[in-house]
Amino acid sequence: MSALPDTWAPSPQAAAPAPPGWTVLCVDDEPNILSALRRALRGEGYRVLTAGGGTEALALMEREAVDLVISDMRMPGMDGAQLLEQVHQRWPQALRMLLTGHADMGSTVAAINRGRILRYIAKPWDEHELLGAARDALEWLGLQRDKARLEALTARQNEELRVLNDELEARVQARTQELAQANERLRRNYLNSIKVFSNLLELRGDQFAGHGRRVAAHARRIAREFGLHEDEVVQVFVAGLLHDIGLIGMHDGLLAKPLSQFSPEELAAYRQHPLQAEHSLMALDDMQPVVALIRAHHERWDGQGYPAQLAGDAIPLGARILAVAEAYEDYQSGHLTEARCSAAEALVLLRHGAGTQFDPQVVQVFLHLLEPRPAAPTSLALATDAVEPEMVLAADLVSSRGILMLTAGQRLTASLIARIREFEAREGGQLTLQVRPPGRG
Repeated sequence: MSALPDTWAPSPQAAAPAPPGWTVLCVDDEPNILSALRRALRGEGYRVLTAGGGTEALALMEREAVDLVISDMRMPGMDGAQLLEQVHQRWPQALRMLLTGHADMGSTVAAINRGRILRYIAKPWDEHELLGAARDALEWLGLQRDKARLEALTARQNEELRVLNDELEARVQARTQELAQANERLRRNYLNSIKVFSNLLELRGDQFAGHGRRVAAHARRIAREFGLHEDEVVQVFVAGLLHDIGLIGMHDGLLAKPLSQFSPEELAAYRQHPLQAEHSLMALDDMQPVVALIRAHHERWDGQGYPAQLAGDAIPLGARILAVAEAYEDYQSGHLTEARCSAAEALVLLRHGAGTQFDPQVVQVFLHLLEPRPAAPTSLALATDAVEPEMVLAADLVSSRGILMLTAGQRLTASLIARIREFEAREGGQLTLQVRPPGRG
């Protein structure tokens, strides 16, 4: 009869490699039986310890690591059932077998229940049965220890993997943040470079001073009101800054005249500037969506524009937006007629051109945006001696000569503030900066 223990706890050495041999403790009060057991078990390569009674066996197990205990049932003082019950309580990792006679069957059943005995063997035993039972028990114990060792190894590797995953996730998050910051710097530098580039045309003065920045600002507001994706809004904004870049090659005398005074030849040359801009920017792959808007910003809703006589929805939406934003500024600058219009008069002309020159929906959106509405102040106007590092420009900083010095969104540093103050002292004027406080940029 045999019974596997329903609970099994590994020994303190369970996570370590199995020893080269098993240790078996034989307990009997008869020396000749101990000798027979020792002789049989040593033949199997086991390390055999012996004890003449329960007390001696317990004392020995205090000093020695034992894998299997084989005890006789009938012994003076502490019998086998009592011994194996204590072994189970104190060393549950040690397997337990009982040698018993047929007359002790009732006690044997009780011992199995109390001591969680793996197997009992009837006396006189068959040596092959005894050795087979010991071999099976120790093989099972070896499998349990291997299982515990593998589980411990798996748990350790899983914990190491979890730590590595956490570290990897942290590194990925840090790297993602670095890339996001780098992309934001590139985007800001890109826009700053475009603004500085567009300022070259504004240096020619007259109606060009600030023209590109104002057109770009109007166009950006319209594009956002249309719900365009932010990438498309940026394209419209950049196109607004650069829409007149094709005029750089024209002489100042011609550009100083309103269009109403152009000769047919001069007007024909002027109407080439969208194509000149396209040719100038042809080599810049990333600028091609912007180039398409610049090329078409003089097309008309009724198809009477240039250079391709596109009409209606065939004109890119960004170009239709630019046409309205630019016309609003041109009406007021005197670029179109000798007399300059007021802002109110410019709006009247936009309404009049809706459906012929301009996309009527774009005109409607722009007129809505220009309606007066109360707005909470979002920036502070400060002199240069009042600004502090980490403040962010809420508007472009333009010199008294109309030169763009810094663009909106620029975060101020101590060295940049020092350069602004040096410029102010050198030029003899006083600059006012529109800024957002730290933490609101």
